[in-house]
Amino acid sequence: MDRMYRVLGFWTGIFAVMFYLGDMYAMSLIFFGQTGFFVLLSYLKLSERMYIYVFGAYLTIFFAGFTYWTTFMMTPGAGGH
Repeated sequence: MDRMYRVLGFWTGIFAVMFYLGDMYAMSLIFFGQTGFFVLLSYLKLSERMYIYVFGAYLTIFFAGFTYWTTFMMTPGAGGH
C-alpha cells in the first residue's frame, strides 16, 4: 500500500509540473503540496487499514473543497473567453 502512495505522489508531481508549465501557478503549488504529502505518507509504514482511512479522509476533504469552489467561487458562463 505504501508503494501506491508513491505512485500517487509521482502522478501528482507530473500534474504539478504540467500546471506550472501551463502558467497555472496556484494549481501547481497545490499539486506540489499533494505530492509531498503522498510521498511523505508512503514512508510512514502505516497499516493498510490506516492508509485506507487516510485516503478516505483525503477524498472527503477534496470533494468538499471542490464542491464549495464550483458552487460559490466559479463564475457561471466564464469559459475563458
